[in-house]
Amino acid sequence: MSLACGLPLLECVYCLACARWAWKRCLHSGEVDSATWGLASAADFEPVPRMCRLVMANYEPDLSPSAPLLFAPPGPGGYGIDPACVLRRWTYADTRGRVTPYLLYLDHAHADIVLALRGLNLAKESDYALLLDNRLGKRRFDGGYVHNGLLRAAAWVLDAECDILKELLERYPDYTLTFTGHSLGAGIAAMLTMVVVLNLDKLGNVDRTRTRCYAMAPARCMSLNLAVRYADVINSVVLQDDFLPRTATPLEDIFKSILCLPCLLGLRCLRDTCIPEDAMLKDPRRLYAPGRIYHIVERRMCRCGRYPPVVKTAVPVDGRFEHIVLSCNATADHGIIWIEREAQKALDLMLEEEDTLAVPSEQRMERNETLQKEHVEEHRAALRRAVTLSVPDARSPSPYGTFDDVGQHHHQPERSESFPPAGPRQRMSWNDLIERVFDKDEDGQIVLRSSVLL
Repeated sequence: MSLACGLPLLECVYCLACARWAWKRCLHSGEVDSATWGLASAADFEPVPRMCRLVMANYEPDLSPSAPLLFAPPGPGGYGIDPACVLRRWTYADTRGRVTPYLLYLDHAHADIVLALRGLNLAKESDYALLLDNRLGKRRFDGGYVHNGLLRAAAWVLDAECDILKELLERYPDYTLTFTGHSLGAGIAAMLTMVVVLNLDKLGNVDRTRTRCYAMAPARCMSLNLAVRYADVINSVVLQDDFLPRTATPLEDIFKSILCLPCLLGLRCLRDTCIPEDAMLKDPRRLYAPGRIYHIVERRMCRCGRYPPVVKTAVPVDGRFEHIVLSCNATADHGIIWIEREAQKALDLMLEEEDTLAVPSEQRMERNETLQKEHVEEHRAALRRAVTLSVPDARSPSPYGTFDDVGQHHHQPERSESFPPAGPRQRMSWNDLIERVFDKDEDGQIVLRSSVLL
């Protein structure tokens, strides 16, 4: 009798718990993910709208001055590019479906060499094949896990363009090398940046600081330890409630169920919410959005309409867009057109604020140098945070800046045949250093190698 009387009470507690969960999920908005982040500066965010326009130029059938522009942003400037400086533009026929179309642009105005890749084409089977070429734990790379199809596409691009990139970097030693893309192309650009950084000798031993990446609305393509480790060269841009950087499900599940995408996202939202965050962080195969993240926030909870966009930035470890936002704008915020438009608005507001404050140029230069130092410290703090949270294969930064920490194993990346061996700039572990400096004599005593004395 007492057991029967207790059942209604248990049902009420269960219903209240489910109602509380549903209420929290419905109130979760995109602005919450970056509520504790700092504001981005105009100097750091300046390339983002320009990179968006370069990615959008891939969609044009003809970039010649006499041809009409079909997808150009509103305004007299259009894409803001010189067609004569487009060194190479490859379509699906040129890439044979191995990678999305891309262009190589020499930007003299900003001293930049840019390789821009377009996003997913829903009418191309090759793009679906690229996404389906993956499963969790299929590809291990540089001590972590990556998306196999995106890595293979990045290797193909590097093999195809390494000669011209090397020539351009040698001809223009003061220019930077930038990889950018949107959606599927953003994942390829992030993978390409990783491959280039690990093979700097293939481009003439260029400095790591000359290489950077801007991934617009990227797919989750690398494990958390890699996402944090390469945050100094890879930047991801996310607009408000964009679903793709928050979707932890394998990409093939999304595109197999493209006709029932809201249902799939709802089920995945329920599953990811029920998984404890510490279990997510300790899963080495779980993929994340890469690098430093710039989050464009232009809507507020319980407020109608759009507000002046604000850009937040950080190198997050825990809370890196873990949950899907149940929003009617979750798919619309993924469009490159909206990302470019809101990014340009945000940049204009930043520049207008600087002009209003009338900051002298010398103080601006000092502020930019301070921001660079803050980014370095923030990156190191994120690496240490990853070690504290027991993220698999996470490595804390070395206090010496040259060698890895004592007792930590230095993982060599697993490469395909198209990847050359890493260059001499790779760091040496303490064990490798000891083996090179010391030796044992016939009696088993440790002695200094004679070659070291020369």
